[in-house]
Formats: sequence, structure tokens, C-alpha cells
Amino acid sequence: MNLKEFVQQKFTDLYGTEPAFIIRAPGRVNLIGEHTDYSEGFVMPMAIDRAAWLAIRPREDGIVSAYSVELDDRAEFDIGNLGEPGEGWGEYLKGVTWALLDEGHELSGWEGVLTSDVPVGAGLSSSAAIEMATAMAYTVLAGDDWNAAAMAKIGQRAENEWVGANTGIMDQMISASAVKNHALMIDCRDLSTQLVPLPEDTRVVILDTMSRHTHIGSGYNDRRAECEAAAKHFGVQFLRDLNKVELQKNVEGLDKTVLRRAIHVVSENDRVLQSMKAMQNQDPHIMGLYMNASHDSLRDNFEVTNRDLDLMAALAQETPGCYGARMTGGGFGGCVVALVKTDRAEAFANEVATDYANVTGLEPQIYICQPMGGTEVVKS
Repeated sequence: MNLKEFVQQKFTDLYGTEPAFIIRAPGRVNLIGEHTDYSEGFVMPMAIDRAAWLAIRPREDGIVSAYSVELDDRAEFDIGNLGEPGEGWGEYLKGVTWALLDEGHELSGWEGVLTSDVPVGAGLSSSAAIEMATAMAYTVLAGDDWNAAAMAKIGQRAENEWVGANTGIMDQMISASAVKNHALMIDCRDLSTQLVPLPEDTRVVILDTMSRHTHIGSGYNDRRAECEAAAKHFGVQFLRDLNKVELQKNVEGLDKTVLRRAIHVVSENDRVLQSMKAMQNQDPHIMGLYMNASHDSLRDNFEVTNRDLDLMAALAQETPGCYGARMTGGGFGGCVVALVKTDRAEAFANEVATDYANVTGLEPQIYICQPMGGTEVVKS
């Protein structure tokens, strides 16, 4: 039974009738462009074949009531009386509701069942998938067209201002607007996008270290503040506006840690643009080199890797069939993404998993992924 059938059956078991709508909102993996989105830089993620699935039907009383299969827990609130932010998975639903209301949307209540196979805390955007599924629920119940960029901004506001994690726009944007069989180069300044095909005869492999993070409890917010401090020092609004030449000037008096953060963002933006060209030229070798360099910078300049991520990336890079590998996501744990020759993907996954387990004693989860489309209604 696939997850669409599963969530439909769970809904029917719970409510005694089939849902009015079933929504799929994918997780994502970022191929390159890490910690650049909140500096209005460039990123190149793709949606993956793991997603949040939300089955819903409308209610007339302004109540939202959603049951999480994985957590065996129900989140319930009144749209007209959200109260203050709290704890738990339901805050992502409430945050989206709050942001939509704050921007003048008229919302109606609903009840539903949520299931997801996006690993939590692995850096694959499990929270953004829930946010976009929630945004689509309100959209389809209102009979409105899906505006991917607008709803991505709603999801980001929910994450930033309600949940309290100062994430950028990338996660919500790719979940909302991905196109099947492509990565998406996103300009986080104006949210313009370019479709980027994966090089032929390659697969994207996600290597979950099984070490975990939370955005709020990690150093994520600190890194964002350091990037803002660097931009202020150089007299630009965002580090996006700084190039490599300008970065070498006027460093006197700048904290060395803050300088390293700026070096990462400026060089990472360049790597994204060069990687896009490599992929358009169907050159996985060059793409892999940029992925490896990205990991080095995230480790040395941005300092968001950990022992497990560094080990997993090194093992992947050394395994036959791998063009390149890097940490992906917020960091401090989570996943490595690798670009791998298609006919080596299964063997690569097995070899890296075995080597990693032998060193750490942890059993990693490995996902050989397909680039999927964005948030959609799959039953109505």
C-alpha cells in the first residue's frame, strides 16, 4: 500500500467516509547552495520521492483538527482564536494559519489525517512539507489557484515568526514549486527559478547519518545573525551583494569567525551558478567537484558539520561511482547528498552504509531518490 492509499484508508477508518481531498507535499534535498538562502543568494534543491500526505474534509465550525499517524497525536485549534505559539508538530499548522490570516486570507476549518515518510531532523525539510500541505489545504478549500511563491513565503513566515526558526525560503519554495525530473535553481532574492536537468546516467543518493539536529536548538540562528553582521560590516544589505574581490577588502576589525561565514556564503553562491552550468552541460564530474568544495567550506568556514557528517561525506567521496558528496540541510547532523553513476547507485549505497556502520556503530538510512514535482492535490 502506497502512502496515498494509506492516508486515505486511515482517514476512512477514523471518520467513516472518504476524504474530500488528498494532498502531497514533498520533502527536498539541496544539491548545492547551503546557508545562502537567508542572504538572498542562490540554491539548487530538488524535491524527493518522500512527502507529507494530508487527507482532509471541510468543517463548518472554524476548527482545524489533524491527526498525525506517526506520532499518534492530534493537533486541534480554533482558527479564530489561535492563542500564542506553543510546542509540538501542530505549531506548523497553526503558524501557517496565523500567517495566512495576517495577510488577509479568509480561512475555513477542516479535519484530516497526516502521514509522512520524510525523516524528521534529517535536513530533508519535513517541516516545510507539513507547512505546504497545510497551505494547500486552505487553498483548495477556498477554491483558489495554487500560488507557489506566495505560499512559500507564508510557510517561511510560519517558521520564522511563529515557530521561531530563522530559516530561509528555500525549503518551502522547492516543496511548493518543484518540477518532476529536474532540480530548481532558485534566486532567493526575487524567487525566480530555472529548471536544471540532472546529468544523464546519474542518481541522487541521500545518506542519513542518523545524527539529529533541531533548527532552534542548534547554531542555525547564530549563523544567520553572523551573516547579517558580516553584511553590515561590508555595507551591503545581504551577503548576496558581495563578490570575491570586495570580500578581500575592508576586513580590518571584522571578527574572524564572521569573516569565515562571509567567505562561505560568497563562495557558495558562485558554486551554485557554476554547478548549474555543469549540469546544463551534462557534466557530473565538474558538478561533483563543486559539491566536494561545498562540503569543505561548510566544515571549515561555516562550521555546521559534525563528526558523522564529515565521515559520511569522506566515505562517499572515496567510494567508486561517486562524482561528489556534501552535507545537505541545516547541518549539525542529518544527511549527506551524493551524485552517483546510475549503475553504481545500489552498490554505492551498500558499501557506504557498511563502512559507516563499521566506524560509528550507527546504521544509516540510504535513499536513492527521484526528482519529483511540488505540492499538489492528488485526489479531489
